[in-house]
Amino acid sequence: MTMQRTIIVGASHAGAQLAASLRQEKWADEIVLIGDESTLPYHRPPLSKAYLADRSALADLAIRSPDFYAKQRIHLLDATVETIDRAASHVILDNGDTLRYDKLALCTGARPRRLLTTGAGLAGVYYLRTAADVTRIREATRPGCHAVIVGGGYIGLETAASLRALGLEVTVLEAAGRVLERVTAPEVSAFFDRIHREKGVNIRTDTLVEAMSGDGRVREVILADGESIPADLVIVGIGIEPNTDLAAAAGLAVDNGVVIDDQARTSDPDIVAAGDCAIHDMARYGRRIRLESVPSAGEQAKVAAATICGKHKKIAALPWFWSDQYHLKLQIAGLNSGYDEIVLRGDPTRDGDFTCFYLRAGELLAADCINRPRDFMFSKRAITQQLPTDRTELSSPIPV
Repeated sequence: MTMQRTIIVGASHAGAQLAASLRQEKWADEIVLIGDESTLPYHRPPLSKAYLADRSALADLAIRSPDFYAKQRIHLLDATVETIDRAASHVILDNGDTLRYDKLALCTGARPRRLLTTGAGLAGVYYLRTAADVTRIREATRPGCHAVIVGGGYIGLETAASLRALGLEVTVLEAAGRVLERVTAPEVSAFFDRIHREKGVNIRTDTLVEAMSGDGRVREVILADGESIPADLVIVGIGIEPNTDLAAAAGLAVDNGVVIDDQARTSDPDIVAAGDCAIHDMARYGRRIRLESVPSAGEQAKVAAATICGKHKKIAALPWFWSDQYHLKLQIAGLNSGYDEIVLRGDPTRDGDFTCFYLRAGELLAADCINRPRDFMFSKRAITQQLPTDRTELSSPIPV
């Protein structure tokens, strides 16, 4: 019998999990995991946290050991896939080599959204997505120098916390009226704003970047109102964009992500997708959603592996996320889009821990839990099982 081959494009969280899950699902044939970073697949969330703050090494971030891939007969290939030829069932690499596949998995992830302003290409302007990005940022840092962070989302605030730990002066510039405006309630935004200011971060909201200037290297950030902010380095964190170019060029359905069904299948039955690059209809929320979440990437990868092996599993888990900033661990259960009411457990204006519950028409949609792991576990269970909501119980200081 001819040996079959599954090729996984992207040595990401999703890619590494998919390779491992294929073996768990009894795929006995060849697995090729293609990545373009010349490293073992690694955890990305710590990049803006412990790794940037120099509290961990890259080896500590490895998702699996080198021995795992060898024992599981997973071939790691350092290369870039340039083209997918669906008619011939092969991929073409950047060195011109062609690899045949029987099944193909796209775990191509996402890339940072670029800041399109004058001077954004100067040396000293950085994006934070890979370990190599962090290495370049750390090489540019020294205690007392001034870092300007463009973007007050999770990446921006996590980076601010890490740079403060390294002794840098930090200014965060946010175009919206508050930090985390797209993803949290005003009360949660105000809490993180307070914490960062107490730690010495200068947060500027309603602030637009007009340009950056310097003689070959960035020296200042110029705002839309003409004000100039000195900068020894600038880190841009204004969101990510899914890597869909490869899929789109191959004629796969793309809509702000590679479109998959609840079994992780693309519009080609021999190609699956998972992770930040994938988007699918979520019945729970009644719309198509692309999740930028490690847990979701892992679940999609497991489902994709089962699909490749001819088994029937569905993407169904509740989305959840987390963020570490200073001594705070924010754990988020569910998606809060469309909420019409919040209930607070704890006082975000004074306490160091609290939970913000999001409701719609009385039903619990999501929860932001800051240093409240028991609230997080309760929220995941209550949202998943659609348990009845008692507002008095939610606001009670006694954990459920």
